[in-house]
Amino acid sequence: MARGKAPTRKIEQELWAHGHETVVGIDEVGRGAWAGPLMVGAAILPRDKRIQGVRDSKMLTEADRERLFDRIADWCITWSVGAVSQEECDEMGMADAQRLACRRAVEGLEVVPDVAVSDGKWDFVTPCVAEVEMRVKADRHCLSVAAASILAKVVRDREMRRLSESYPNWSFDTNKGYPCPKHKAALQGYGPSAIHRRTWVFMDNYVRWPGVERVFRPEQPTLF
Repeated sequence: MARGKAPTRKIEQELWAHGHETVVGIDEVGRGAWAGPLMVGAAILPRDKRIQGVRDSKMLTEADRERLFDRIADWCITWSVGAVSQEECDEMGMADAQRLACRRAVEGLEVVPDVAVSDGKWDFVTPCVAEVEMRVKADRHCLSVAAASILAKVVRDREMRRLSESYPNWSFDTNKGYPCPKHKAALQGYGPSAIHRRTWVFMDNYVRWPGVERVFRPEQPTLF
């Protein structure tokens, strides 16, 4: 069941009133995970239709998100989820990884947006979209961002459940690669899996196996 106040189209309406034709909501998932991909969702919604129950993905249960997924996907004019692997996260660093996932998401859309709305204060969307509106808690208040958050979350959750079949010891089917007691205990007992992010600081704190050490990414120029 959806919780909290429903997001609105207020931000989109402001942008339409200023002459923007195509508004895309952008949201990321997996930034704080210790394993698995980082993903960015992009959603462009119709102006005259809505569906009930859309909220920031963090305010919904996994079952609610799954129930809404097909309805949101069919409702969108176009939507896309861009992903970067754990290897790319390690190689590039999180800032460039987010930008690359966003670029892949925007390139996957069937139409070109002229303005994006994204959550928070840090802009990882430029230069993927010509103009970017950063709004704090946009995933709670902006309908297109909330839709993007659900699409990205469900796609990533499904991928982590699929990967858990190959890496059962780390309980990725339930924790989705995020830290939790079972995940930490598995790291101490089994070490990191092939899909863990080896440059993350948890490697110093939870992996005590000789020969399995944290990887330090050399400083390199940004790709963007």
